[in-house]
Amino acid sequence: MRVITGIARGHRLIAPEGLDVRPTSDKVKEGIFSSIQFELDGADVLDLFAGSGQMGIEALSRGAAHAVFVDSSAKSVKCVNENLKSTKLDRLAEVITRDSYDYIKLTSQNFDIIILDPPYRSGHIPKLLPLAAAKLRSGGSVICEYEQEAGTPEAPDGMSLKKVYSYGKINVAVFTKPSEEDDE
Repeated sequence: MRVITGIARGHRLIAPEGLDVRPTSDKVKEGIFSSIQFELDGADVLDLFAGSGQMGIEALSRGAAHAVFVDSSAKSVKCVNENLKSTKLDRLAEVITRDSYDYIKLTSQNFDIIILDPPYRSGHIPKLLPLAAAKLRSGGSVICEYEQEAGTPEAPDGMSLKKVYSYGKINVAVFTKPSEEDDE
């Protein structure tokens, strides 16, 4: 697992041991970031269920201004901190040990990009999407990675499904909130 491009390009990342974390493949990660490449510059990013932190780190490497990494696992948070330090992106990040639901419900922060990559077969995405939509800035995107058999989640009120990408048994759905300029 490595950072694909940007200022931390080529840096190897570590992941927590065990079956709790399922790192996103480089192919899927490249597809995700190709779909939002023009939204990254200066963006505030939330990486829920951060695991190793590779998705938020990729966003920072590609020009995001700030990223918040949230995971309830102490092992995952340790890996995120080590990966941020090794890529020298730690000054642009905040790492929080907390349940993802608690964080998204209680945070006063809003984000340009929210990454939802929860454990598969957990049913988290349909429950989290409306909460994420409430914390998304105008013109922002929520990226959801899920197992194909789960089916594409419905867009919450005020958002639309931009595109679904399929990578074998994995799907990635990108939901967007219209920008205020689109409403004029």
